[in-house]
Amino acid sequence: MNDATKQKFLVLYLVPAPVMADWAKTDRSIREPEEQKMQAGWRKWMGEHGKMIVSTEAGGTTKRVTASGVSDTKNDIILYSFVEAESQDAAAKIFENHPHLQIPQSSIEIMYVRPMSGM
Repeated sequence: MNDATKQKFLVLYLVPAPVMADWAKTDRSIREPEEQKMQAGWRKWMGEHGKMIVSTEAGGTTKRVTASGVSDTKNDIILYSFVEAESQDAAAKIFENHPHLQIPQSSIEIMYVRPMSGM
């Protein structure tokens, strides 16, 4: 795949907020080995697919802006990445067995990023 055929995609790693809250309360003796296992899986996955990843960042606190003003809020996004692939289907395919999916009720969403023109 050459640079001319690559498209850019936003990848959202989601976990429902209640699941994350419950996980944070889990005893460390149970949680830490599971986290280490997942981190090892993530490193392995990155070794196989890392060339497609442009960047990965962790989500943080969230603000919602509406016509009524600004408020604190929560969403299910815990991480996001930008990836390059030939198509959205090709990008989605590489995430089918991603270690993030070991988290109960987790999901990964892949969205085409199109340039904003005329602004």
